[in-house]
Amino acid sequence: MIGHLSGTLLDKHANDILLDVGGVGYEVSLTMNAWFGLPDPGEPVSLYTHLVVREDAQLLYGFSGQRERALFRELIRISGIGPKVALAILSGMDTSALVAAIQRDDVTAMVKIPGVGKKTAERLLIELRDRLAGLTEFAAVESVAGREGELPALDDLRTEAELALSALGYKPADVRKMLDSAPAELTSVEQLVRFALRGAHRS
Repeated sequence: MIGHLSGTLLDKHANDILLDVGGVGYEVSLTMNAWFGLPDPGEPVSLYTHLVVREDAQLLYGFSGQRERALFRELIRISGIGPKVALAILSGMDTSALVAAIQRDDVTAMVKIPGVGKKTAERLLIELRDRLAGLTEFAAVESVAGREGELPALDDLRTEAELALSALGYKPADVRKMLDSAPAELTSVEQLVRFALRGAHRS
């Protein structure tokens, strides 16, 4: 099992990165919380990871901390929750919000996440509630340190935000609607995606 990687960030796109570790390039899919904390390409990155082995592929998933990874591992143990849906859940809400939703038995919050229907949400909340005590013993999530660079063009920001939201499972028409009302003062992909996700949870 590959549980942690430290190396140089070669490229980042939507919620995927290419990480150079000792001359080997690892493709890693990240939660949006981890992706938002990334530095510029060429800078060092350290991530907690989980390896999923399938007959046709070996897939790496990256997280902002041990607690986020622990929640991912618990999610994929639930019937009907695969790695892609688990990643969408942890991208749609941070670990504190997810834990709070479980404690409140908040089905409404869960079904707003792409790929999670009412029956899946109900089963997810029931199964995770029993494991919550163990999960909350982990240290608070520590985000990967980021670094500000030059602001990209607004069209590029919109495109990156659309790609990130599409990767979470939102339909293109819904993504455009989510971003059309974004204020002009939002000047980063992170701000645009967070604005869109907040709107999705309010609707």
